[in-house]
Amino acid sequence: AYSAFAKREVDLASGIAIDHASLPILWMIGFAVMAALNIFHLVRPPTTLEAGGRVTRGLLAVPLYTTMCLISGGYFLLSEGYTSGLSTYLGRLPEHAILYIHVGLYVWAGMLLKQTRLASLFFDLIRPWRLPPEVLAFVVVAFAAIPTAFSGASGIFVIAVGGVIYQELRRAGARRQLALAATAMSGSLGVVLRPCLLVVIVASLNQEVTTDQLFLWGTRVFMLTAGLFACAAIIVRDNPLTMASPAEGARGSLSALTPLLPYVVVFALLVMAYAYGLNAHLDEHSAPFILPVLLMIVLSLDRVLARKEKSPSGEAPETKRVSQAIGAATHETTEHIGALLALMGLSICLGGIVERAEVMALVPATFDSIWLAMSLLVVVLVLIGMTMDPYGAVILVSATIASVAYRNGIDPVHFWMVVLVAFELGYLTPPVALNHLLTRQVVGAEEARLADLEGDTFWRRHERILLPVCVMATALIIVAFVPLWWQG
Repeated sequence: AYSAFAKREVDLASGIAIDHASLPILWMIGFAVMAALNIFHLVRPPTTLEAGGRVTRGLLAVPLYTTMCLISGGYFLLSEGYTSGLSTYLGRLPEHAILYIHVGLYVWAGMLLKQTRLASLFFDLIRPWRLPPEVLAFVVVAFAAIPTAFSGASGIFVIAVGGVIYQELRRAGARRQLALAATAMSGSLGVVLRPCLLVVIVASLNQEVTTDQLFLWGTRVFMLTAGLFACAAIIVRDNPLTMASPAEGARGSLSALTPLLPYVVVFALLVMAYAYGLNAHLDEHSAPFILPVLLMIVLSLDRVLARKEKSPSGEAPETKRVSQAIGAATHETTEHIGALLALMGLSICLGGIVERAEVMALVPATFDSIWLAMSLLVVVLVLIGMTMDPYGAVILVSATIASVAYRNGIDPVHFWMVVLVAFELGYLTPPVALNHLLTRQVVGAEEARLADLEGDTFWRRHERILLPVCVMATALIIVAFVPLWWQG
């Protein structure tokens, strides 16, 4: 808030007409309100707080964007005396305002999907095949890539559908560690598929690549990672590879397909209406605007169909009204988008530290070997993925690290494929492991605690971490270095 005030004073003193002069005022008001709320809670702690605890665990409750703010604000204020620094770099956020509107709309679409029964109905299609838990985990992770691509980021999909995935895997006999691993990975493979917003942002910030190039190679990376997960699932299995007969499975799936047909028909008609009525085809540019509308209509249909179904007692199940479901999805969206935008804006501020401190000047302009350059970049990118939100991380990499790769002869498309895989590995790797934190949130702390008690070997006790990390690390090594070997 103080930095925004200082920025406004600088603008007024310059005497130059400033575009969006009201922006520092909005920053001031918004951050002052947040600061006031924190001071209020410090003076009068909420009555729901439990007694006890430790300072080290309390620090884990500090939002990541707050830590970023303290680091970047401390540098600008204490090291440089640049009081308006935070606000100046936050001012770069609106330069790509439409992309951040897309972020909000994708999150909204994900939360609307969470309010429907589509995930459960999809599992009804698979259940008749009686797949072994490990094979079912692979099927779920592979098919989850499609909605992940439409929801914009892996974390959004885990929040929206992770609870259903975990429950279905447990129902199929999966051990808790495997179910947690698959749930955390369920949103990881689709970030390279069309029309994922993360890829669109990469192409918007970097003129060296296009969405068509990235999505083409992204499809190949998806097939690689899906194949690796399939191999890993078979290797770690403790169940025989048996399943229902094709005839039995097909009959069950056809029967379960009937409840899904109304959704498919309505969705197809709506997409055609947009395409032929409004000349708006469902692609990476239009999807953020079309999907929330489609999902609100699908949600309305879902509520109508749910009320017609009868429970074993002969009564219709209780469901939220459409307005209540949309309201709940919107409320949850505001929480997530507020945190995401704060992370993205303050990631830009961290990039400002790198820029003003000339950190990248310490890195050699060129390396003796392209292999050495790629090795260093891989380590840095994984570390960034372990600690930052994907959208903010892309901004930081675009501004500071991408040029190092280009100068050392790494193809831009190759570099950004490495970035996306490294980020997903980072989101599955401690100490932060964002996707695992979100999984714990949607399945409950008790299930996570019980999972920690399972297993008689090191692998079984830590499978939820080790399985995703091994799969994505192998994929990253292949994506990063095999093209260099081919090129050389």
